[in-house]
Amino acid sequence: MRVVGGRAGGIELRAPSGRRVRPTTSLTRQAIFSMLESCGCSCEVVLDLFAGTGALGIEALSRGAAWCDFVDRSHDCCSVIRQNLAKTGFADLAGVYCIAASRATEVLERQYDVIFLDPPYDEPSTDGLLSVLSTSRLLAPDALMVVSHGNRHPLSDTHGPLTAWKKRRYGDSHISIYRREEQ
Repeated sequence: MRVVGGRAGGIELRAPSGRRVRPTTSLTRQAIFSMLESCGCSCEVVLDLFAGTGALGIEALSRGAAWCDFVDRSHDCCSVIRQNLAKTGFADLAGVYCIAASRATEVLERQYDVIFLDPPYDEPSTDGLLSVLSTSRLLAPDALMVVSHGNRHPLSDTHGPLTAWKKRRYGDSHISIYRREEQ
């Protein structure tokens, strides 16, 4: 698995051993960032929830994001994310939090332009977490939330001020991008 574009394009990223982590494929990451570019997203401050390898956040940093916070509850994943940040030269542009994604609203204090939410596809609470995040202080005005998900637990089209803006399917992966609309 490699960084697709930007300053770190081509650098190979590590993944934790075993099959617990499902890294976002290069094709899907490329598609996500193409969609973000098409809408003119600033993507300056980014949050990568259920970060796993950190591939989505590192891709954002590689493409010009000023800061990215990574959240994963697995200590193995947090260690791999730190190694990947060091390898790509982005360690000074990131924070790594080894906590559950549901605690992010309690711990983090920044406002994010983009939040990547890439939970395990069998995670039943994704829709609920989207609702909590939609009304949290973590979302900047005009923020986007990019959610990777499977078929098993469909997502609602609206969550508070978040409305589904684009939806795409790549094999078993579904990408839903929600846009924050001020009410």
